[in-house]
Amino acid sequence: MKHRVKLIVPAAIFGMAISIPAIPQDDNTPAGQSMRQAGEKLEQAGSDTGSAAVDAFHGTKRAIADTAITAKVKTALHDDKEVGDRDIHVDTTAGVVTLAGQVPSRVTAERAEQIAMQTEGVKSVSNQLTVRATAGSD
Repeated sequence: MKHRVKLIVPAAIFGMAISIPAIPQDDNTPAGQSMRQAGEKLEQAGSDTGSAAVDAFHGTKRAIADTAITAKVKTALHDDKEVGDRDIHVDTTAGVVTLAGQVPSRVTAERAEQIAMQTEGVKSVSNQLTVRATAGSD
C-alpha cells in the first residue's frame, strides 16, 4: 500500500499541473462559474491520472509475475529428462504460457506442455511446438 501511494500521489499532482493550461479562459463567463469549471476539470484530471497510475502499477505487477512464470517453466523443462536441453522458447502473457520451437517427437511436445501446465501461476498453455521432420521421412 505504501508503494502505491508513492506512485499515485506524484502522478495525480503531475496530472493536475499539466491540465491547468487546458482550462478555458472565457472573459464572458462569471468568475465563480470559471472557478467551478476549473475545479471540476482539475478533479477529473486527477482522477484520470490516478486511474492511469493504478493501471500502470497493475500492468507492471503482471509483467513481473509473467517473467517469474517464464523462468519457472524454463527451469522445469530444462530439469526434465525427456525434454532436457531442447530448444523450446517460452513466453508468458497474463499467465498464459506459449511454447514454441521444434522438438523430436509429439511425445516430447506433449511432455513440455504437461510440465508447463503444472507450473505454479500458469493459467493455460498454448503449445505451438512442431515436430522436427527426420531424414528420410519424405
